[in-house]
Amino acid sequence: MMNSALAIILFLQEAVNGVVSPPSETLFEPLIINLVSWLRLFIETTGAVIISIGIICAIYEVFKTLRSEDSDGFTQVRLSLARYLVLALEFQLAADILSTAIAPSWDQIGKLAAIAVIRTTLNYFLSREMEQEKHIVEAENTIAGDREDESET
Repeated sequence: MMNSALAIILFLQEAVNGVVSPPSETLFEPLIINLVSWLRLFIETTGAVIISIGIICAIYEVFKTLRSEDSDGFTQVRLSLARYLVLALEFQLAADILSTAIAPSWDQIGKLAAIAVIRTTLNYFLSREMEQEKHIVEAENTIAGDREDESET
């Protein structure tokens, strides 16, 4: 306990006298900037991989829908691809937040704001469209169920 208190007192005395180096002059700042840059690159790559997976799945579903001649299948494909895009956009936003946290410039802050607005707008309209699709499917199931009941009587 005594050693800790002595260390704190010596540190404060050195800080007052200007002996303690600021973070920009230490080895830690470049190391942290480098680590965050690599993390940002990994997160951006993850977003790109998610988009690629979404596109591959959508192409597969389009071909499957074309073979079955199900006209409602295209709506499902589009909504499925939109979910992948929204998820990838979340990763891209996270990467941009990391970039802005290191050395924010007005350009980066503006880019981050634009991406946040796009993501929020996309999420809003996608959620609204999925809710409408859910109501349409429920209504169709109710009508189909009523028709089955009528045919049984």
